[in-house]
Amino acid sequence: MAKIKDWMTESGVAFGTSGARGLVTAMTDKVCCAYTVGFLRYLQKIGEFKTGQGVAIAGDLRPSSPRILKACAAAIELMGGQTIFCGYVPTPALCNFAFAEGVPSLMVTGSHIPADRNGIKFNRARGEFLKSDEIAMREEDVSLPAKWFDDEGHLIHPITLPDITNVSTAFVERYRNFFGKEALRGLKLGIYQHSAVGRDMLVDIVKALGGEAIPLGRSETFVPVDTEAVRKEDSDLAQQWAQSERYDAILTTDGDSDRPLLADHQGVWLRGDILGILAAQFLQAKSVATPVSSNTALEKAGFANTVRRTKIGSPYVVSAMTEALADGNEPSVGYEANGGFLLASAISRDGKHLPALPTRDSVLPMLCTLVAARDYGDDLKKLIKTLPPRFTLSDRLAEMPTIQSKTKLEELRKAPHTEAEKLGFTQACGALQAIDETDGLRMTFASNEVLHLRPSGNAPELRLYVEAASEPRAQELLRIGMKNIEAWRS
Repeated sequence: MAKIKDWMTESGVAFGTSGARGLVTAMTDKVCCAYTVGFLRYLQKIGEFKTGQGVAIAGDLRPSSPRILKACAAAIELMGGQTIFCGYVPTPALCNFAFAEGVPSLMVTGSHIPADRNGIKFNRARGEFLKSDEIAMREEDVSLPAKWFDDEGHLIHPITLPDITNVSTAFVERYRNFFGKEALRGLKLGIYQHSAVGRDMLVDIVKALGGEAIPLGRSETFVPVDTEAVRKEDSDLAQQWAQSERYDAILTTDGDSDRPLLADHQGVWLRGDILGILAAQFLQAKSVATPVSSNTALEKAGFANTVRRTKIGSPYVVSAMTEALADGNEPSVGYEANGGFLLASAISRDGKHLPALPTRDSVLPMLCTLVAARDYGDDLKKLIKTLPPRFTLSDRLAEMPTIQSKTKLEELRKAPHTEAEKLGFTQACGALQAIDETDGLRMTFASNEVLHLRPSGNAPELRLYVEAASEPRAQELLRIGMKNIEAWRS
């Protein structure tokens, strides 16, 4: 018998910003089964799981996901639960079902990271697994039947996933009921499908709202689309499609379809935090929670009574917007810089009702933005120009060991003025004025420009976020920043 924290140390599969993540080779059937047992033991202690209860599971389209799903189902069987298999559907579609039914759920997904990695995102019966839950789960003792696994950790106990429970129809209806079947009438929308698990459902939603959906770029191999640090390949594709045919917009998501990407008619991808501001404004939110890395145009826009800045990761956003709701701030919403949008409270508008969904959703912010743009001739650029002029960009140093990133950031933290000058940041932006250590190191300079450094919680990457008063300047800052922190590899 060993605690989950010991399984983490031994396997190298640990909690990131949202769920457990690791190399596929490290996520053996035995490890994944142990994690799921630990999850259910914890829920058992707090009264959210008991023998005979259903547990909803789903997965993304990574090659390793079917195997891991069976290992999770084995854990549910071991704990005396009933597996509710929802198939290969978006994370928010799974949560929409599970939260409504009041059952725990888990999603096998590595989100946007490459296919050599995967993960498990756990959810409680009514909302996301929070950081306090993760801490408690680490202490759970887990013992697995020796006969269920071979020496390499492969599951040999026979497990058959049950027939799929349909959660897709309810997810599509969620948006048709709120926006109406004519909301996108007359719009021709490209759907960049790649390997996103919600690729067909997104087509269905657009059609259900009266729009014309044109599938583009479908792939049968996994494509690691990152909605926050957009790959050049994805930028090029969108612009090529926009030049070859007239689209009012192009829509896509990351691998598990909880983070959006929306491009204008010229094929330029919009930033996720801009989508978040536009969606919050459209929904007339009174309180908004968002990570410290998100665009400060939110505060400058002035429509929200309260803004709560958090660490990066949906569990932190969930906690903040739930607290805001408890304080009487309703509607209470949240979003991340990756575009994922969360509803702590239901929305009522024009006699139509949108139930709460306190987990990342890719569909809602894209629909809110497209509908809001109808007042501006369906021109997303005109809509965006109504916001205060603040521009954010981000990139990453890939394959940068997390321990190395943390060491360099600690040096910067101990001597910020000296190290910022060494990195060329003060030369580019003026004197260092303020430091925010909510998550990583966010530096504001005399120019009112921002450089924010943070190790990824999901992969060996160092993230750089910049903010400036114009897009060309933000691009310049990103170039300068990435060039200068490249020296940290040595």
